[in-house]
Amino acid sequence: MPEGDTIFRTATRLRAVLNGQELQAAESRQAAVDFAPVVGRQITATEARGKHLLLHFDSGHVLHSHMGMTGAWHIYAPDQPWQKAPRQASVVLKVSGKVCVCFSPKQMELLTASGLRRHAYLSRLGPDLLSEQFCVSDAITRCRVHDLRPIGESVMNQTIICGIGNIYKSEVLFLTQINPFATGRTLTDEQWRTVLLKAQQLMKKNRRGYPRRTRFGQDGQRLWVYGRLNESCLRCGTRIQMRRQGDLGRSTYWCADCQS
Repeated sequence: MPEGDTIFRTATRLRAVLNGQELQAAESRQAAVDFAPVVGRQITATEARGKHLLLHFDSGHVLHSHMGMTGAWHIYAPDQPWQKAPRQASVVLKVSGKVCVCFSPKQMELLTASGLRRHAYLSRLGPDLLSEQFCVSDAITRCRVHDLRPIGESVMNQTIICGIGNIYKSEVLFLTQINPFATGRTLTDEQWRTVLLKAQQLMKKNRRGYPRRTRFGQDGQRLWVYGRLNESCLRCGTRIQMRRQGDLGRSTYWCADCQS
């Protein structure tokens, strides 16, 4: 399940093979993505913004991809077999010595520079937890605007802060002993700071590869609560619960005793 750390890691891998390279050829299964303006142009930057990945070209165009729940970018040598079926490939980019394939993204679009500035969603994204420019005080201020919303919804709202997905939502709120169904107004600024910095810390620890961990004990358990419905809490023994939360009905796992 791609979250901010996954996209950060993907951007790092793609950056190593794409930045400074000329796009020699490109194919798309999506009629709306026409690569004619960028074939032969240089890729100048590879950027992660929360759960979104942006490839910048010297023409000013930007290839925007959002992985959703199952999307992934792969990198291959030109003659290397793909790990997934070609029919799942949304986009194929070819540069000198490498082929980059995006499989099953939620969204893929080629934007002009002005299209990126005016983008209805990207222009509204909150600060990225893994960005070097991330400012926790500014992020707290953004959270405060949504004080009447449940905390579990606010931390998942990418227009407030971006990068946190279902796993980190459940794990971070458990580790900070915050009730995901309480409203933001119940938290002090210091509690918000603790939540945000804990999320940032865990995401940074997981930037280099799988399996994702929020728990670092020796008993084989990688996660505290996520995906552990009806199992015993690793702190107090209470059965872990799960409830759907928000307009999209995203799953929230929590311990009713530890997070009362």
